Amino acid sequence: MSRRWIFLLPAAVFALMAGGFYVGLGLDSNVLPSPLIDQPAPNFALPPLAGHEGGLSSTDLKGHVSLVNTFASWCVPCREEHPVLNALAKTKRVPIYGIDYKDKQEAAAAWIAALGNPYTRIGADDGRVGIEWGVYGVPETFIVDRAGRIRYKHVGPLTEADLQKTILPLVARLEQ
Repeated sequence: MSRRWIFLLPAAVFALMAGGFYVGLGLDSNVLPSPLIDQPAPNFALPPLAGHEGGLSSTDLKGHVSLVNTFASWCVPCREEHPVLNALAKTKRVPIYGIDYKDKQEAAAAWIAALGNPYTRIGADDGRVGIEWGVYGVPETFIVDRAGRIRYKHVGPLTEADLQKTILPLVARLEQ
C-alpha cells in the first residue's frame, strides 16, 4: 500500500501544476494589479516638453475626470495607440494628459509634431514620476477621478474597443 503512494505522488503534483497553468492561461495579461487603484495620484510637478507651454502636475488632475497616458517617442506600441488618442481628443470627451517617459526632449517634440498632439498638457519625466505611478513600461494609461484618485490602469496600447468597452463607460460613471 505505501509503495502505491510513491507512484501516485508525481501524478498528483503534475495534476496540480497542470491546473495552475490552465488557470493562468485564462488571465488577462493587460491587467496588472496596482496598489494605487482608489488611492490619490502621487504628488508631482513635471517640466513642459520642449517647445510646449506649461508642464504637468498633480494639481492639473483635480476637479475633473481625466486620462493620464505615459508615452515615449521610442515606444512602438505608443505609435500604434496614438491615432486612438488623437480621435478621443477630438471628441473633447475627457482631457488627456501626457507623461513623456524617459525620452529625449527633442525626439518627443518631433514625434508629437509629426503624429499630432492629443494632450491637454505634457510633462517630461526622467523616470521618477513614472516610478511613483507604478509604471512598468509604456504605454500605460490611467483614469483619475475628480478628487485626484487613480481609478483604473490600462497596460499596453489603447484600442478603440478598450475605449468603448472600458474607458468611456468608466469616465461616464465617474462624472456622475
